[in-house]
Amino acid sequence: PALAAGCTAVLKPATETPLTAYAVAALLEQAGMPPGVLNVVTTSTAGPVVEAMLSDPRTRMLSFTGSTEVGRRLLRVAADRVLKCGMELGGNAPFVVLGDADVDSALDGAMVAKMRNGGQACTAANRFLV
Repeated sequence: PALAAGCTAVLKPATETPLTAYAVAALLEQAGMPPGVLNVVTTSTAGPVVEAMLSDPRTRMLSFTGSTEVGRRLLRVAADRVLKCGMELGGNAPFVVLGDADVDSALDGAMVAKMRNGGQACTAANRFLV
């Protein structure tokens, strides 16, 4: 939303997926987005880096997708500055296969539901009920 609204943004990807963030930034620049609009910050020690970003007076909003545990910690830090926050925490989506289902189609759908976005989407299926 920040980029669509014409704002700059800092993207701090998960430590396991830094190259994806760099690839997205490169694609956006190839599409015409000016350099410096999306800024990728990678680190193997997120705590101090995120704390510095959240304490910077230029930071106006925090958007986070991830675990409930980390979300709680971020909300505590953001509360001190009264930052706007958007959180998507701890998704646990089911994938249900009923008795009359086409098993081949269900298998294809299950793979997409679990692995879309490398399994990193909050809506990724985590429980399979057959």
